[in-house]
Amino acid sequence: MSTPNELKSSPGEGVKRGRLWHRAGTRLWRILLPTVGLGAVVGLILPVVWGDARWDPAATQGLAASTKTIPVPRVEVVRPVRGGVRRLTMQPGSVHAFESVDLYAKASGFLKSQRVDIGSSIKQGETLAEIDAPELQRDVDEATAKLEQARAQTDQVVSHVVTAEAERETADSLVVQAESDIARLAAKRSLAEKQYERIKDLNARNATARVLVDEQQQELESAQAAERTGHATVKTARAQAAASVAKIVQAKADVAEAHASVRVAEARLARARVLDGYTRITAPFDGVVTRRTFHPGAFIRSADDGAPEPLLTVMRTDKMRVVIQVPDLDVPLLDVGDKVTIAVDALKGREIAGAVARLGKSEDPTTRTMRVEVDLPNPDGFLVEGMYGRATIELQPPTDHLTVPSTCVIGHSEHGTAVVFLIRDGKARRTPVTVGNDDGVSVEILSGVGPTDEVIVRPDATLADGGLVLVTAGRAEDGPRL
Repeated sequence: MSTPNELKSSPGEGVKRGRLWHRAGTRLWRILLPTVGLGAVVGLILPVVWGDARWDPAATQGLAASTKTIPVPRVEVVRPVRGGVRRLTMQPGSVHAFESVDLYAKASGFLKSQRVDIGSSIKQGETLAEIDAPELQRDVDEATAKLEQARAQTDQVVSHVVTAEAERETADSLVVQAESDIARLAAKRSLAEKQYERIKDLNARNATARVLVDEQQQELESAQAAERTGHATVKTARAQAAASVAKIVQAKADVAEAHASVRVAEARLARARVLDGYTRITAPFDGVVTRRTFHPGAFIRSADDGAPEPLLTVMRTDKMRVVIQVPDLDVPLLDVGDKVTIAVDALKGREIAGAVARLGKSEDPTTRTMRVEVDLPNPDGFLVEGMYGRATIELQPPTDHLTVPSTCVIGHSEHGTAVVFLIRDGKARRTPVTVGNDDGVSVEILSGVGPTDEVIVRPDATLADGGLVLVTAGRAEDGPRL
């Protein structure tokens, strides 16, 4: 068994081992040195030969001078693209019928017939169902009879007007006749007075007998009485004429009342016909039946009596409306007529172009969204009530400004200023720019960059203004470069 003293090496043996290690290290260094040098040369040459880097003599000289201490950043570049950012908003949207109506019965009765069922196509004005309510038809018959009666009474009072006008004409003629008789009687009375005076004068001269005077006096008195009777007759005729005028006024008033009675009867008949018309349920528009609640023979309660369910539900489907809830931040940019693209999930993402038809002009205080509606034609009937999809609304159309990826821009401020790094003679140059719209993918550059400039993508903290860079990849218009 060996002792600790036996394990120790002598001084001569240690020297020998050190020489052996020195020789081995020298040989290994002679082998590795060419390999390392060759690798460095290949690392510099291959990017030029195989396109791994863009060779720039000035940059290479600087690289050769600086590779011993600071590595050169490798960057990607891109050239600005003409065509500004298009402002869009994408929101969920639901498809609804353009019009939807629940049809209730206005009259109570038994469902006599129903010509449609769920899915039936209907035309405006088409009779969909009938309710049996015979008492309403009897009301129509009664109102019709009363109208005929009122019209007959009107004809009767109109004839009274004609009679009264005839009586007035008769009274007027009697007045004329009585007034003409007054003149005749007055002349007769005047003649009797003259004869009486003559006979009386003759008798005073004893030229005639007294009996003749008495006879002449009697004739005078008779003429005077006849004249007074004539005046009374004139008054009577005039009173009759006035009475006939009053009869005419009364008759015309009766005519007006009769006409009013006719209008009342007509209104009652119209109401009875309207109530009877409620026994027929008609289609308010072209569409389709989507709900049926009752079958023929069932008792139908009128809506006035509190019917709980509609008789039928119909929808207009030749045109549909898509309802979109747009968030508060996009509301100020919305306008009627904005372009919209609807992608309906049930139609495997089929896109349908449309435009904003109407705006709610009010936001929901709970969700802070505003209702927006888009009208879509649906001649083939593919769109169905309740479908769901995504609506892309163009809030602002694209402009002619230059755009770069959002990853090119740093230091973006609220005042529209930012910074990008451009390639100038193989060096990164910090360049201030004015930016416009930003959709999160691209940013509009309003000033500071030209269409042929090369902009560094994703600049990091290692980039310095005026520092050398090595372009390793790009997405410029002339194609990628390595």
